[in-house]
Amino acid sequence: MKNDHIPTPNDTTVWGRRRFLNTAALAGLTLGTAACADKESGGASTPAAPAAAAPQAAHTGASAHLKPGELDTYYGLWSGGHTGDLRVLGLPSGRELLRIPCFAPDALVGWGITNESKKIMGTKPDGHLRYTVGDTHHTHASYKDGNYDGRYAWINDKINSRIARIRLDYFVCDKITQLPNVQGFHGIFPDKRDPVDPAINHTTRVFCGGEFSIPLPNAPTEDRARYQSLFSCVDAETMEVRWQVQIDGNCDLVATSFDGKLAATNQYNTEMGAHFEDMMSAERDACLFFNIARIEAAVKAGKFKTIGTSKVPVVDGTRASNKDAQTALTAYISVPKNPHGVNASPDQKYFICAGKLSPTATIIELSKVLDWFDGKLAKIDDTIVAEVELGLGPLHTAFDGRGNAYTTLFLDSQVVKWNVDKAIAFFKGDKTANYVVDRIDVHYQPGHINASQSETIAADGKYLAVGCKFSKDRFLPVGPLHAENEQLIDISGEKMVLLADHPVRGEPHDFIIFKRELLSPKQVYDLDHNPLAIKDAKESGVFRNGKKVTVKMTSLAPTFSLREFKVKRGDEVTLILTNLDKIEDLTHGFAIPNYNVNFIVNPQETASVTFIADQPGVFWCYCTHFCHALHLEMRSRMIVEA
Repeated sequence: MKNDHIPTPNDTTVWGRRRFLNTAALAGLTLGTAACADKESGGASTPAAPAAAAPQAAHTGASAHLKPGELDTYYGLWSGGHTGDLRVLGLPSGRELLRIPCFAPDALVGWGITNESKKIMGTKPDGHLRYTVGDTHHTHASYKDGNYDGRYAWINDKINSRIARIRLDYFVCDKITQLPNVQGFHGIFPDKRDPVDPAINHTTRVFCGGEFSIPLPNAPTEDRARYQSLFSCVDAETMEVRWQVQIDGNCDLVATSFDGKLAATNQYNTEMGAHFEDMMSAERDACLFFNIARIEAAVKAGKFKTIGTSKVPVVDGTRASNKDAQTALTAYISVPKNPHGVNASPDQKYFICAGKLSPTATIIELSKVLDWFDGKLAKIDDTIVAEVELGLGPLHTAFDGRGNAYTTLFLDSQVVKWNVDKAIAFFKGDKTANYVVDRIDVHYQPGHINASQSETIAADGKYLAVGCKFSKDRFLPVGPLHAENEQLIDISGEKMVLLADHPVRGEPHDFIIFKRELLSPKQVYDLDHNPLAIKDAKESGVFRNGKKVTVKMTSLAPTFSLREFKVKRGDEVTLILTNLDKIEDLTHGFAIPNYNVNFIVNPQETASVTFIADQPGVFWCYCTHFCHALHLEMRSRMIVEA
């Protein structure tokens, strides 16, 4: 059915109980409600639950405040947005513990300055970085037996279609891969086990969705028939692109099934429109499923092409080539127009696809999707077991492991808690099934959401975090650019309880939350892992090979092994520094004034920089990371002779 109810300031219904709904939101609502077809609405009305009001419900005992010296019980991995990095938070405190640079330079650690980081980031023939900007959106971690295993995390760069891998033993980026023939790389999700070999019960692949359709191969043309999008599979270990699937429409967010057999992406522009109005003309869009085993079998059988200069195999996942269910590589399931977000339930049964411009969530049963691929189900759209109303602007969904889902309502500025089984019963005709359990106001315009252990089989329903795109009046004003607002909610009881607000610099996106015992971070590097390591201060010195000079140096608080070193103007200097300290948290920095050199070396770590000594004079090299009572005295001198 259509939802014809437009909220007004004096409205007291569940749809109108809003303190903030701007003109742009109303415009989006008008477009979305016009597209909600009668057949799929799920009933005459949405079961109402009262919005939380201040003061809120009785507290269940959880607290975001920790005593001095008390450790958080969860790690949170957050995208950094336009800073191009990944943030590490402790929860429930919300304390930011670390920023891991990936796609953009970082002056604190020397990311993009050291030779090691440049090699990972990628350089042009002249040695300069190929890219110095990033736009991180989604981060997810590797799995084993349906839970996180603490090995890796991955994060995307939407701008330049790159994927970075984070080693969770050292909390550093160790590989970056650029996807060929893709623009607007948005959704990302690792598989949870191998689709063919049941003995492989851990992550081996990472799936990446291409959001913007471009001519393939890319060339300036207005021929819309040449515009396509690609869904990519990256090897979790080598970080090489295994294969790609050419599809109709685009990719937005990505999800994977717990058995490894299926990956999916929601599509908001099946029209392949190039302009705003064209992207919203169709009444319904799709949730697109990929049969991983069949795709890899097709690649193995040579049923692929390549595009442009890329050697990556590309299989045909378009509608026209995948009509026969028993040979299909892909399946397009009809969902309300312009959905945003697809998420896997921890009971391993469902994917939830949120409506955005429709006030609904679509529940897709995964066993039925497999039945369609096997020819046991006549229509792919029969995999939809419910399409139920939740509120205005549903975007993303999290889970508590107790059968409940939590969906952000962007236009309502709310999070709605709803029971999945009751929603299915309501959709099937049981109008006594009151599936909406609770609602809570958040501030304002929430987007991404996640709960502790949400998309694992160990979802524990303790905490829920929600990223709000606008903070408005929640914090001190700091000029035109407001902080965004990330809020922490206690979901351990029947009612949701807001615990804390956390201002953050824009614009972070997605995040995951997992128990701290799943990680075993190393706090001192292994000296043998770097072939350039200087294991003894006696190996220090200046070594010349024509105009190329290598300076080898060690640090041991509070001294550098070379008190000074001399080079000549015009030399290409490579400086290698090893930190010989073995005590955790004893990091040293190294900076050279006027030479754009500043980096750190952690205990037992080695790093190097290369630069041209083009300025004659004396340059004090000093430790930039406080390390010792004699930190200010920890220096060396570079003397550049004319």
